[in-house]
Amino acid sequence: MANSNSSLARDAGGKRSVRAKKKKKRVILFVAELLVLAGLLVWVWTNAKMDKIQTDETFESKDVKNEELTEETKDVLGEYTTIALFGLDNRDSNSYNSGNSDVIMVARIDKDTKEVRLVSVYRDTYLKMADLDNTDAYSKANAAYAVGGPKQAVRMLNTNLDLDIQEYVSFDFDAVAEAVDILGGVEIPVTEEESVHLNNYCIETSEVTGKSYEPLEGEGTYNLNGVQAVSYGRIRYTAGDDFKRTERQRLVVNKMVEKALASDIGTINKLIDAVFPKIKTSLGKSEIAAMAIDAFHYKLGDNAGFPFAKENKVVDISYQKSDADCVIPVSLSANVKQLHDFLYGNTSYKVTDSVEGISDEIMYRTGVTGESSE
Repeated sequence: MANSNSSLARDAGGKRSVRAKKKKKRVILFVAELLVLAGLLVWVWTNAKMDKIQTDETFESKDVKNEELTEETKDVLGEYTTIALFGLDNRDSNSYNSGNSDVIMVARIDKDTKEVRLVSVYRDTYLKMADLDNTDAYSKANAAYAVGGPKQAVRMLNTNLDLDIQEYVSFDFDAVAEAVDILGGVEIPVTEEESVHLNNYCIETSEVTGKSYEPLEGEGTYNLNGVQAVSYGRIRYTAGDDFKRTERQRLVVNKMVEKALASDIGTINKLIDAVFPKIKTSLGKSEIAAMAIDAFHYKLGDNAGFPFAKENKVVDISYQKSDADCVIPVSLSANVKQLHDFLYGNTSYKVTDSVEGISDEIMYRTGVTGESSE
């Protein structure tokens, strides 16, 4: 009898074990189905958002590829994602094929740590234009986009800075103003002198964007709205000229990123819907989606302006048929070495023969050969 009870107990226990296993399997399958469904919904949502961005299908890496780089340099650069950012001073909204690129930034993303470093290339920097129809042309950096659009602008950066950028993002005043407004403004300290120029720039910025603003009363820390933030980033008539101007631009970017990372999903969704249509990029859907997944893991690191060592000088620019006040790298080769150290931690970088030649040519054309007076 005891054996019979023991057998029944084992049978009951076995049935419970089988039922438990079946239940566990059903739970696992249900969870798997939920994950698949969630993934599908994310994929549908992402693709719907990506359709809002203007994708530049004419932009190909072969058109901007830097053939001068050594394999060792390519390996170092390959450990990071490097993208060119162009902010256009365009009066025509949604026009991204030309225009003066008043904002020229190189964004470097560390694939492991997700740290983002920004370098502003001063718009007046005297560099080789990388113009395929005028190979000996030198001018201000922002002329490259105005003449040849994003292809020439990216090629100009690669040619002069020993980079291998193969992607870009372009935007205009309206995109930045819209983003700042959706984020609820950005808190910026403004000097008395800056407030005067900011109010003056607001008049035109408001006309271009169709957005309103309130004039600032003077020195103080303000929560700037879209028109005010864009105008703040446009100020160049103070001590430091364009150098200080790019600092302001990077500060606005930093404040926007801080606000975005602290925002809820509703705000991010609104931001995407409003701003994506006002951006043009060479990045494809899959690349944007991959970057979006890591968006909340990004962190802003150090930022800087290029060139690091520089002088101002009026230079005869036949490319633009006029004399112009330019920022002269002192020297370009030394600045490029410092750039690779700053962006990629390459302390022993040796510039290519091509950059060395451009550096010598800049010295010859401008007569600037000494140490920076800055």
